[in-house]
Amino acid sequence: MTMYEQESVHDAVGAYVLGVLDEADASAFEAHLAGCDICAAHLEEFSGIEPMLAMLAEAPAPAPPQSNVYNLPGMRSAPPPTRPVPVVPSPPSPKLLGGLLNEVAAKRAQKRRRGMYLVAAAAALIIGGPTAAVMATGNDAGSNQAAPDPHPTSPAEDAFFNHMEEKVQATDATTKVNAVVGMEKKPYGTHAVLQLKGVKGPLKCNLIAVSNTGEEEVVTSWSVPKWGYGIPDSPEEAGRKPLYVHGGAAMDRDDIDHFEIRTFDGERLVEVDA
Repeated sequence: MTMYEQESVHDAVGAYVLGVLDEADASAFEAHLAGCDICAAHLEEFSGIEPMLAMLAEAPAPAPPQSNVYNLPGMRSAPPPTRPVPVVPSPPSPKLLGGLLNEVAAKRAQKRRRGMYLVAAAAALIIGGPTAAVMATGNDAGSNQAAPDPHPTSPAEDAFFNHMEEKVQATDATTKVNAVVGMEKKPYGTHAVLQLKGVKGPLKCNLIAVSNTGEEEVVTSWSVPKWGYGIPDSPEEAGRKPLYVHGGAAMDRDDIDHFEIRTFDGERLVEVDA
């Protein structure tokens, strides 16, 4: 029974790389290799082993040491010092190579599985957004804390409903524009949030804080598309919803007399007492 027949057909790739198969076994393995992806991958992994072994086998033997003692009459020459002779490793057996090949294949499979998990997580982020990302990553083992839900609103809308200390509103009798201004004291002055309804565009507008002494500060600016904001019968879904914008004023809350919403052309759309 030949070495090729004794070993698994996939294990024979190691012996083939080292050239220890006889001509018949080598021909049989090459015929098998033509249709086997496993052996082709193993052959690629170990394609560099044979040249390294050949290089070691062809390394020149060390030169004999030179004696430093002259052969004088009546004296015996000292024996030459010995030096360690390099040992050329013998080719590993096909069984050992087969075990190495199996270990390499297992490592490659583990890396491929990890790469697939990362791709799946990235796809979840792209397709599903923040909610899918929570499902893909999961919680740490042993943690009982659920991941917080992403806030569905804008920062201005969130501040309007959850952080404003007081709110004032007004509707202009002529323009029919409705405005609600929320105010929050800050170390820098006043944080203000505007909810705006009943305005049609196209326009560019300012929210202006007016002090008790008549000073004015622009809190924030925005543009109104042609379909408007807060228009119940607007053909656009975005036009049927209110506008939420926010900004800051250097004025202290107690120094603000009222707010005005004006267009860039100076037209006042609505005034809200503070």
